[in-house]
Amino acid sequence: MKIIVSIKQVPEADKVAVNPETGTLIREGVESILNPFCEYALDTAVKIRDDNPDIVVEIIAISMGPPQAKMALLRCLELGADRAFLLSDMAFAGSDVWATALTLKEGIRKFVPNFDLILCGKHAIDGDTAQVPAELAENLGIPQIFYGIDAKVEKKKIRVKKETENGFQIIETRTPALITISKGPSNIRRLPSIKNIIEARNKPLEIITADELDIEMEKLGLNGSYTQVISIFAPPVKETGKIIDGSDPGKAAEQMMAFLKENKLIKLR
Repeated sequence: MKIIVSIKQVPEADKVAVNPETGTLIREGVESILNPFCEYALDTAVKIRDDNPDIVVEIIAISMGPPQAKMALLRCLELGADRAFLLSDMAFAGSDVWATALTLKEGIRKFVPNFDLILCGKHAIDGDTAQVPAELAENLGIPQIFYGIDAKVEKKKIRVKKETENGFQIIETRTPALITISKGPSNIRRLPSIKNIIEARNKPLEIITADELDIEMEKLGLNGSYTQVISIFAPPVKETGKIIDGSDPGKAAEQMMAFLKENKLIKLR
């Protein structure tokens, strides 16, 4: 069984800053990490392998990004992936979600065509669009299940426990299929052992360029993108409200009336 885990490298959430003049993210000097929800997806793949010792399960991590995204894939190898592919080329620069999904689809079709399952994080913490997994599944023509918190293999089927607004659903589908993974009670962000870290350096991590994909150049990167980000801005800082001590109702009422008058929120006859 071949399980692909599609991952993304993202900036640390608490270190993201926006250039006020250009409206773009400041990435220089900002530490990047493996997207946390992608870690949950990888953890799910490892659990499937551990729960099925009678099945040979190979876990392949794949990502599209700049050369430094190798570090996120190396993290995947440390956490249990067997091999990894990085689609990295200047021709991919400026890709929107559609161009990203199309590029990943071509990479998977050419280098891991006989996959059984694709796992993705439910969204990336930088863009938060959650569109790439759906578009990847549509491009590959396979069923998709979103917001899974657990997945179990049953012969040629995959059984998924899925989050909903009102609780959970159990959904089955035949493989190959794509599942996005949320943070469930059993999904964790594990720490690799020293042995895992050393062994990861000997696992294959292959860099794939645009020339190695069977796709027209005009469909890649900015040229192949149907949407473009015009600007990014930080939301305005909200002022804190006024807190009134209610231990003395009389004084609290006086303070409330004074506040309303001062801010011209009421009219007195």
